[in-house]
Amino acid sequence: MATLVRYNNFPTFFNPFYTRPVINRYHNSTPNVPAVNVKENEAGYLLELAAPGLKKEDLKINVENNKLTIGYQSEAKTEETTDKFTRHEFGFSSFERSFRLPKTVNADAIKAAYTDGILTVELPKVELKEEKLVKEITVA
Repeated sequence: MATLVRYNNFPTFFNPFYTRPVINRYHNSTPNVPAVNVKENEAGYLLELAAPGLKKEDLKINVENNKLTIGYQSEAKTEETTDKFTRHEFGFSSFERSFRLPKTVNADAIKAAYTDGILTVELPKVELKEEKLVKEITVA
């Protein structure tokens, strides 16, 4: 889980008596996690993740131990070279969301599509067979 931490972007010279704790210096005030809508119907669950401007090749979705994880990781690099200088710039963007799946979800039939900036993940339900709670044991 991500912890949201407030961050004051004003330099400390505005108020010399104000100092931020060390832990807040490296945290951003806006979380880098997209919003998710979860809908349930008779056939299953539908996740809609708002992720405009992303490449579908960089999206990773996996299920492990009944936990669905949706992640994105992208790295951009640019380089400019002239006679007097060389400039290297790079950027890194990522997020990860995890969801605990109910036992009624068929993990083998999960489908995902990315259209118009919305990642849609379909989680179909499967009927659970009722297990007998009473079991007779014979004495040998």
